[in-house]
Amino acid sequence: MPNLHASQSPVTNLQGRIVQINLSDGGVPKQSVPSVQINKEGLVGDRQQNLKHHGGPDRAVCLWSAEIIDMLQAEGHPIEPGAAGENITVAGLEWQQLIPGIQLQLGERVRLEITDYAQPCRTIARYFKLRRYGRISQKRNPGMSRLYAKVLENGLVSVGDSITCPNHAILHGES
Repeated sequence: MPNLHASQSPVTNLQGRIVQINLSDGGVPKQSVPSVQINKEGLVGDRQQNLKHHGGPDRAVCLWSAEIIDMLQAEGHPIEPGAAGENITVAGLEWQQLIPGIQLQLGERVRLEITDYAQPCRTIARYFKLRRYGRISQKRNPGMSRLYAKVLENGLVSVGDSITCPNHAILHGES
């Protein structure tokens, strides 16, 4: 489990919800579906074109914040949920505080563990003003990146399902 730096504060909002679920047969944009089965390989019915950089057990699910998408739209970027290749668009979580090692409970059954930050690639450039897709790079703009997660518990998720962070207290040294 990661060690938090003194400058990092604990996750303050532990409750969110799924606002969109996105699948594609490879490539972007991914299309919205109302619900999906998630297993160790990811979302059933979803495919990635470039398996060197996407997919696999530690990158089975890609998540992103609806609030960040809204912020980017306000800056003039022509981005929509699913356009950056995320599978699950979420709302209500303190996105900048989600780090590798944090677990997320989606609905009643699905449990994920954040494994890494998703690096942006040129395939999503058309969804950014002046093709500046680096706007969502964790290195350049911390807290703006999509997140990769591995699947700890399989199950069905639906739009509107709640999201909680069950291991927040352990990661942040709370009891």
